[in-house]
Amino acid sequence: MVKAAERLAISQPVVSKTIADLEHALGVRLLDRTSQGVEPTAYGRSFIHCGTAVFDELRRGVQEIEFLSDPTVGEVRIGGPGAFTDVLVPAAIAQLAARYPRIEFHVTSNDTTTACRMLRERKLDLVIGRIPGSMFADDLAVDALFEDRLSVVAGPGSRWLRRRKIDLAELAGEAWVFPEADTPARELFDESFRSAGVATPKPQVVSNSIAVRTRLVETGRFLTMLPTSTLHFGAAWRWLKILPVSTGMTTGPEIITLKNRTRNPIATLFIKELRALVEPMTKKAIKSERAQERWSQ
Repeated sequence: MVKAAERLAISQPVVSKTIADLEHALGVRLLDRTSQGVEPTAYGRSFIHCGTAVFDELRRGVQEIEFLSDPTVGEVRIGGPGAFTDVLVPAAIAQLAARYPRIEFHVTSNDTTTACRMLRERKLDLVIGRIPGSMFADDLAVDALFEDRLSVVAGPGSRWLRRRKIDLAELAGEAWVFPEADTPARELFDESFRSAGVATPKPQVVSNSIAVRTRLVETGRFLTMLPTSTLHFGAAWRWLKILPVSTGMTTGPEIITLKNRTRNPIATLFIKELRALVEPMTKKAIKSERAQERWSQ
């Protein structure tokens, strides 16, 4: 209570009276008072959540006014797995920042579950990732960005580069680098091997870090799976080689936002830039699918 008074530059009795008035108006206790201090009740936590949404909308209104007065200034907070925030997101930022040097970008790399939690807490404006069916919720808006294929990649010295065609089952005994369990990326790995009719191999290294996985693959001893777009947009990783093996998996990134939340105008600008960036890949994927259909006919 003392810290709240200091932060608000008012006296402690004023804080206490304000909370008492709120409790009287709502008819419930918002705080439990103990000898160690105070902590919110279930009613208090619900009220805090409501206040977070209210102040977030107020902040959105200020951002909208600032954008209308000067569309070259603002900030956007983006989160998602490293497969996208390490490569795709920086590619879009580089394009946008060149035209709007005064826009401030905040990028957070984490798993989709954590990113969506931060989105709900209003700590992020949008998430770029792939949300599994089990995570779909009524409060999230999910828009597909483009369809990306999951590829098996190897380093320049890998013995598998001499092969023109490989079955995934043949690679089960190799040294693999996998993402951590219970993540959307790991689910794709597991499903790839299940579709091939083989048990998922035990990885020698487990890491959600794209940098760790690619550095190990660089040695030529390890294998991993990456979205094809990672190699397309990540200039530093173009030395990685895609092996001629089908995983049967797609991992198209999605734009995840919070429903019924006024969108940050800079976030809208970023999404537009992102879609323009991936448009050539989308057209290429459509041409490839049509070619496969004509071949099958």
